[in-house]
Amino acid sequence: MPHSLTVLLVEDDADVLAGATQALRLAGLEVRGFMSAAPALALIHADFPGILVTDVRLPGMDGLELLRRAIAVDPRLPVVLVTGHGDVSMAVEAMRGGAYDFIQKPFASDRLVDAAQRALERRSLMLEVDTLRRRLSDRQGVEALLLGQSPAMVAVRATILHVADTGADVLIRGETGTGKEMVARCLHQYSNRRDRNFVALNCGGMPEALFESEVFGHESGAFTGAIRTRVGQFEYSDGGTLFLDEIESMPVALQVKLLRVIQERSVQRLGANRPIPIDLRVVAATKEDLVELSRKQRFREDLYYRLNVVTIDLPPLRERREDIPMLFEHFVLQAAARYGRDAPIATQGQMLRLMAHAWPGNVRELRNIADRFVLRVQGGVIDLTAKPSEQEPSLAEQLESFERSLIAETMRLTGGDVGAASEALKLPKKTLYDRLRRLGLPIDSFR
Repeated sequence: MPHSLTVLLVEDDADVLAGATQALRLAGLEVRGFMSAAPALALIHADFPGILVTDVRLPGMDGLELLRRAIAVDPRLPVVLVTGHGDVSMAVEAMRGGAYDFIQKPFASDRLVDAAQRALERRSLMLEVDTLRRRLSDRQGVEALLLGQSPAMVAVRATILHVADTGADVLIRGETGTGKEMVARCLHQYSNRRDRNFVALNCGGMPEALFESEVFGHESGAFTGAIRTRVGQFEYSDGGTLFLDEIESMPVALQVKLLRVIQERSVQRLGANRPIPIDLRVVAATKEDLVELSRKQRFREDLYYRLNVVTIDLPPLRERREDIPMLFEHFVLQAAARYGRDAPIATQGQMLRLMAHAWPGNVRELRNIADRFVLRVQGGVIDLTAKPSEQEPSLAEQLESFERSLIAETMRLTGGDVGAASEALKLPKKTLYDRLRRLGLPIDSFR
């Protein structure tokens, strides 16, 4: 709970005001007390960092009028009404008109504190989301396309801007779903080739029998069925950028032909006698270790070195968890606009669950969850549509889940080597052994 949030407490009974103020302050909340409505109303403005708790029966401007005026200034301001026995029906009606909650006199201190804390948490979430949305709308250029303030993403953006106009070929490495095509598009958009074609070619989805015709093009009559001249993907990329996705999946026989085009920057259509010069930038993407594949004779070493002029490594989402809130909010806003729905606000418990997840599908998986969250569709690995009756996990449970996820991922990356994992996690070996045992993570399962 941010300490900057304030409870505006309005109560005309001095003893009740003093007791309520003391109870809220003992709970660690910041309180400002008033015996009439006008001074409290004067402090309320759009995005006021706090909530309003007011008695209904007040001299002059009563609590209901204060409620109406307050939500006229900020319709999302949480207002808690304090009512007498005979005012319950009136308070219920007021809640329909915008009140957040009501407390019936006489009330216990913990009832007041509970209502105030819940209202403050709601306000805190609203203000946090507003801040994220402002940050998203204020972003420009490559920062608006590749979101994140983690050091890894700052470095990725800096590399893109540094090499975009050079024309150097680029190799992008990253797991599935990390946004390799988005990086390729940024390289194109911020280069002097931006007004020419960006052509994306999935190397794994191209049948070998059609490769030459689709990629190199062909002349009319070059083979049976070639009734007209076709411009291939390489030629269509002339002046622009050719993005070769999943380059590791291209058959070795086709890699030879690709290497020749990249080296000579010319292409010859099937059935043609002369090569056609082309000016293009090649951006390749892979989720595999191409050096290791070349050792296994599954990827040409000369092609690897020809492509690897500049390398951009995209981090998996689990290694930049600090970017999750901003990314999730961005995807929620996109989904809300796409589906014509309101953009819901994730609770602190829901956000903790997102932060603790292992994210095997990376940013693509996060976008999918944001879509389901907006559509209120149940299911999936993380179900954010759980009913309030299904208790949110406690902070201790969330921390344990995060710890289990982090240790398991580190053990997986080190192949079950406890020594290497302890160095990566900066934990003594004995401590790591104890935590593996406590979290139910058998070492052999990572080997």
